[in-house]
Amino acid sequence: MMGKVSKLVCLKIQGQSLQICDPGPGNDIDAVVEQSKKVGLLALVAVAEHAGEFERLIELSDKYPGFVLPCFGVHPVQGNPSQEQRSATLEDLEDALPLIEKYKGCLLAIGEVGLDFTPRFASTEVQKNEQRKVFIEQIEIAKKLDLPLNVHSRSAGRPTINLLKEQGAQKVLLHAFDGKPSVAMEGVKAGFFFSIPPSIIRSEQKQKLVKQLPLECICLETDSPALGPVKQIRNEPQNISISCQYIAQVKGLSVEKVMEVTTQNAIKLFPKLQKFIRL
Repeated sequence: MMGKVSKLVCLKIQGQSLQICDPGPGNDIDAVVEQSKKVGLLALVAVAEHAGEFERLIELSDKYPGFVLPCFGVHPVQGNPSQEQRSATLEDLEDALPLIEKYKGCLLAIGEVGLDFTPRFASTEVQKNEQRKVFIEQIEIAKKLDLPLNVHSRSAGRPTINLLKEQGAQKVLLHAFDGKPSVAMEGVKAGFFFSIPPSIIRSEQKQKLVKQLPLECICLETDSPALGPVKQIRNEPQNISISCQYIAQVKGLSVEKVMEVTTQNAIKLFPKLQKFIRL
């Protein structure tokens, strides 16, 4: 379909199945993964959000070796969609630490981590400070293990970038960044990367962001099943082509050029990818 596409495809894990799959009977993870291969994707970066998902993610990685590549992290918002979601605490991180240690050799990155200052999740300074502590500890883990960070920064773009810089984080991906382009450029100056989802075709904010960001710091993602081209319709990895095509149009470049540069960006960001993909 598209041949080589940038390999930064962020698949999030939810409970006992990938979020890209409908829950319950008839789970179609195998079909989704096979379709991803058919359209030319070379690897799927699979991102966990809490400790309860880690073992399932390893199972998927074992089932699709060298294709589904796992990342562990404690997201700033905890709880399954079926439960009441809340701001992360240090106790959530404590639950995750033994599994991060156990599987550290298998991990592509530490993620998804970061800050989320959406009022319904973090309305007080106490909650925000707790998120910061959880985030800082995971930045230190990434530095210790020499792994990149996959970072969430909803409603907290500037605080997230400032904290990453203060803590000396190096290889950083800010996924689906929702802040102003001027704030993003502070991250660019620090050497951070930004990944763009298919929702760019309906997001004025993402469109403005891509106009400002240099291609050399852009990666592609889907954030399946969210952030697809159509709101409330399940997103899938194959839709990464939509991000690629839109960026090419905005930048006045060929699709092939955007694929080439964003793929190289993904390899720079996630050095372990070189073990699994052939260009």
